[in-house]
Amino acid sequence: MGRLPYLIVLTFIMLALDYYCYKAILAVFKKWKPSTKRLFTILWWSYTIVLTIGVFTSIYLNLFLSLRAVILVAYFLTVTCKLVFLPFLLIDDLRRFITKIVRRKAKAENVASPLMEAPVLAASGDSQLLNSFNVEPVSILPASVIPAAEPISRSSFLVKAGLAVAAIPLSSLSWGIVSGAYDYSIKRVKLVLPNLPKAFDGITLAQLSDIHSGSFYNQKAVNGGIDMLLAEKPDIVFFTGDLVNDKATELRQYQDIFARVKAPLGVYSILGNHDYGEYHFGKAPSAAKAKNLQDVIKTHELMGWDLLMNENRRIKVDGEEIGIAGIENWGMGRFPKYGRMDLAMENTDDLPVKLLLSHDPSHWRGQVLEEYPQIDAMFSGHTHGMQFGVRIPNFQWSPVQYIYKEWAGLYQHKHQQLYVNVGYGFLGYPGRVGILPEITIFELKRA
Repeated sequence: MGRLPYLIVLTFIMLALDYYCYKAILAVFKKWKPSTKRLFTILWWSYTIVLTIGVFTSIYLNLFLSLRAVILVAYFLTVTCKLVFLPFLLIDDLRRFITKIVRRKAKAENVASPLMEAPVLAASGDSQLLNSFNVEPVSILPASVIPAAEPISRSSFLVKAGLAVAAIPLSSLSWGIVSGAYDYSIKRVKLVLPNLPKAFDGITLAQLSDIHSGSFYNQKAVNGGIDMLLAEKPDIVFFTGDLVNDKATELRQYQDIFARVKAPLGVYSILGNHDYGEYHFGKAPSAAKAKNLQDVIKTHELMGWDLLMNENRRIKVDGEEIGIAGIENWGMGRFPKYGRMDLAMENTDDLPVKLLLSHDPSHWRGQVLEEYPQIDAMFSGHTHGMQFGVRIPNFQWSPVQYIYKEWAGLYQHKHQQLYVNVGYGFLGYPGRVGILPEITIFELKRA
């Protein structure tokens, strides 16, 4: 119940925004018939009320996942479009306010000055009376300020332009849901490691990240993405956290699908910030929260994934070894720091190459670069690329880059490297625009 007051305040704000948009649309389309206006009013407010109730039921009741997804998507798209529409309404109202002030000032000047009578008479068409006084009609005000010269069409243009622009995010975000959410792409990366043993030269390594099983609504598509991964026949697989959104039960319909992920040298996984259940159970310790975490851990085991909780493994090929270390979540800012690098790196000094699985890429600059120069490469996820942006060869952009310096792809600082996978699943907005869900395939190469 702790978030209920915030939801109520947000609801009132959104209802006020609804009313503001509603009145603006009616003001522009004044020529509608009364029956059309009445139908529009019924549809507008019925949709708003049903959607508002739907959001609350989605949060507080155990609805079917697909129904909850539809409701939250509709709400997200509706709010986005109205927020895009809002600046146009504000600009029009500001223009109206300024015009009203100018008109009042002009009217006051007209009343105060006797010299204004002649132009007023001329404006009223009494030219004979003016001629008797031998007065020429003159315009005291510029044409742009004369009230009678300003048509209402300027407001109509602004509001209609706002409606047109608001349709852009609706269409792009809708397309992102239809085509982007499950449009899995293979990213191929050649990872050069100077000290890589000869036996590992050419080994393939796959990375998945940020599955967020609680957001899925299409089992067939999810299964198709795993088919793509298995077709690559990787020697090793890494999963870098956020298996669920909040609860272990979210994986029930998808556990068998991800249990298919196998590799000759093993599947190694870690936890992400969402796997601890803090966004559902809160940060305070509780029996329910602890049980949920144990269920998440057990799920990794049931799928045959080797979950690394501040520990490491030695991978041996033809008598040569490299090390794989995995830590619990370690993030900058508000994200939890459960990771223990001191434990994860125990007894690894003799290994020529050390690979680190750490969910949050901020850990790289926050600790790894400064304190653990022996880490050759780190594998992360977490950012999702904000599920929105541009990612093409030799160029990428997303709003998330203003939060995370390393947010997608391969980065290097001196001899250390970091790869950030933009995620297999999605969270919040159930789609992707420009930043597609990713399966990364690395080829390990000696320098």
